[in-house]
Amino acid sequence: MDKGQNTGGLMSSAGLVRYFDAEDSNAILINPKTVIATGVMIGVLVQLLTFVA
Repeated sequence: MDKGQNTGGLMSSAGLVRYFDAEDSNAILINPKTVIATGVMIGVLVQLLTFVA
């Protein structure tokens, strides 16, 4: 393979790593425990509504 050819690999994903690593100052920050607790509460609510209906 010629040394001048780009084989992809790590160089092609370097921009994505920089993009997802950056934090936006306007982003909404949610605690992961809050997300899990909300999901559990919605699941329990759905089960209760299914039981009642």
